[in-house]
Amino acid sequence: MTSEKTSEQSQSSPSSPVKSPWKIWWDNFQILFVALILALLMRLFVAEPRFIPSDSMVPTLEIGDRLVVEKVSYRFHPPQFGDIVVFDPPPQLQTLGFTKDQAFIKRIIGQPGQIVEVKDGKVFVDCTPLKEPYIAAPPDYRMAPVQVPPGEFFVMGDNRPNSNDSHIWGFLPEQNIIGHAWFRFYPFDRIGTVK
Repeated sequence: MTSEKTSEQSQSSPSSPVKSPWKIWWDNFQILFVALILALLMRLFVAEPRFIPSDSMVPTLEIGDRLVVEKVSYRFHPPQFGDIVVFDPPPQLQTLGFTKDQAFIKRIIGQPGQIVEVKDGKVFVDCTPLKEPYIAAPPDYRMAPVQVPPGEFFVMGDNRPNSNDSHIWGFLPEQNIIGHAWFRFYPFDRIGTVK
């Protein structure tokens, strides 16, 4: 009985046509083209890799770290205090010689309407000193109180004495934010979410 089924299956199975080399090449090209388009769409709208070139975010991020920057969440809610954001340089940085495509990375300290001040080695938001276990060293400068305008943010590097941030060049417009630094994928011994 088993042998009959086997012989029936072998008789009824159609022989698959042999594809020409041109057809194989065209099929592979189409697959590669679709994959490339999907990858570009992912990079434009969902997430992209980034490289850390400076020590302004030490100890949270070190030179050479590679991150995934996600771009979706800020379409549903504004950036929050403590978020580490990647952004295009605002106009005031561009006038200092930074190009528009030279992305920066900093931590959000002040949101619209809040008052930020730096004194006595501490950052104050709305007159309350921040507890910041993530910084490399306290700020070694003083900054008079400033109120964050609507649609803008006050950002600082975690390496406070060595960071080109809002205490130098001012506020970050929300439209300049590319995304939220979400996941470190290199070096391998430090893989994990970024906080």
